[in-house]
Formats: sequence, C-alpha cells, structure tokens
Amino acid sequence: MNKAKVTITDLKAKKEAREKITMLTAYDYPMAKAVDEAGIDIILVGDSLGMVVLGYDDTLSVTIEDMIHHTKAVNRGAEEALIVTDMPFMSYKTQDVSQTVKNAGKIIKESGAQAVKLEGGEELAAEIRAVVEAGIPVMGHLGLTPQSINQVGGFKVQARENKAAKKLVSDAKALEEAGVFALVLECIPAALAKEVTEAIGIPTIGIGAGKEVDGQVLVTQDMLGIFADFTPKFVRKYANLNDEIKTALKNYKQDVKAGEFPTQQESF
Repeated sequence: MNKAKVTITDLKAKKEAREKITMLTAYDYPMAKAVDEAGIDIILVGDSLGMVVLGYDDTLSVTIEDMIHHTKAVNRGAEEALIVTDMPFMSYKTQDVSQTVKNAGKIIKESGAQAVKLEGGEELAAEIRAVVEAGIPVMGHLGLTPQSINQVGGFKVQARENKAAKKLVSDAKALEEAGVFALVLECIPAALAKEVTEAIGIPTIGIGAGKEVDGQVLVTQDMLGIFADFTPKFVRKYANLNDEIKTALKNYKQDVKAGEFPTQQESF
C-alpha cells in the first residue's frame, strides 16, 4: 500500500503550527530511499548535482535532461517526501513565459516530481504566475542564487546592506503574491531571514540563514561528509563518510592483493 505523500498544504500547516520543516537533497534511488525512510519532509533534486555528482565547477552546465534523469531515480526511491526539482540555468528567465511553462511541464511530466524550484526575485513574478496557473507548484529561492554566481561575485553572504535587505523582503512578498508555496533563503543574515519569515504566510526554508525560519535544507553529500572538496560554514557534518569510504576501499584492495578475499565462505 502506498504511503501518503507530503503535500504543499501539509507544509503550510507546519508553518502555522510552528513545526519545523526538514529538507535534504537526493540525486539517485538509494539516497532518496534513505532520506525518505528517515522521514524528511521534502527531497530537493537540486542542480547542485552538477558539483557534487557530475564534477562541474558550478551549477551552470546542468541541463533539463540531467534534472529529469536524476529526478526519475529519486522518484522511484521516495514514497512520502515531496519531491522538488530545480529548473536549471537558462530553462527560465528567457523573456519567453510560454517556454518557461513548457520546460516546467516537461520536468514534472517526465520526472515524477511534484514541484519545481526557480531562483530569483520580483522579476520572475510573471513566469512563476504562469507556471502556477498551469497547475505546477513552484518553490522560490532568494539570497545566494548559485545560477547567478557570476553576477553576485562568488559564494558569499548576500543582502548585508540595508538597501539589499529591503529588496529581498520586497522580493519575498512578490514571490508569495505570484504563487510560490515555499521559499528557500540561502546565505543571508539570520535577522533578515527572521524578518522575511514573519512577513510572509508561506514557509521559509533556510540554508545558511539562521534558525528563525520555518525549516532547514542541506546538501546531503555535505552533511554526510561525502563531498570533501570544500565545506560551507553553514554545514554541520553528521558523519564523515568520505574517510570511511576510502578506508573501506583500501581494505578491499589490501585483502584482494593478499589473497584474503574472497574466503571459502564467500565462494560457491
């Protein structure tokens, strides 16, 4: 019997009840299954897969086909969690609203995701409204937006100055009005994240945005210590699997070379 999926209505109820929302990334079947069985509310199939899975320097090279391919695997592994898929760079913000709707529809129809996520502020209102009106739930994303990394000058805290902070609050309100069901706030001051959370009626999900938000998200490979290239300040490592994996691989190599694997018990 299939389990009940988390819905966007459930998330709104959690905000109203002051119950924290949990969100993690997954890019394949086994990780999606593990995250889902842990009871995480939302699985984000993020374009961060470009860096932590595909080995790119940033997220800009990820394609719609990449996102669909990985989301299909995640969808097979997750029974309960709400699955949200990033719309990759240049699949929106193209001044062609109809193309944005078409791309969002392709992702939902072919991947099995329940929602898409777009990065950007008030300038996206028309596109978001059109996607929502087409029946596709949209999650917003403000603050550090990795797809705009060449514009914002690197991976650093955003909206520290008063003018930028006011714009971010205004953008959050505009996105809510456009129809987003939740909003990721990345790498912004904790006080600003609290202000945004109190100013809008939809859930806020923080990453490097303090604890006064409605929920938290991390890249799973970061918090498990699998991705070892660099660790952002806001990541808490709940394991250090990179070291454990390398130790296991070395032990395997040693046992094979020494003729200690396989044993009689491991043979037919």
